[in-house]
Amino acid sequence: MEQKMMAERCGICEEMKEEGIHLYKLFICCECETNIIHTEPREEKYRYYLRKLKNVNHSTLYS
Repeated sequence: MEQKMMAERCGICEEMKEEGIHLYKLFICCECETNIIHTEPREEKYRYYLRKLKNVNHSTLYS
């Protein structure tokens, strides 16, 4: 049986990726997950990731 992967938009890099994790409602691709893990708090990228991760609690409005 063949299993097809569906691409999802990463909440960090905003690119369509097939593999990654779901953190609550936010999809994070494998590349961004690795980058987040290896970023030191003193780096500028750290603040960027913090801003992006704040979207984890934002729900989609359907109106």
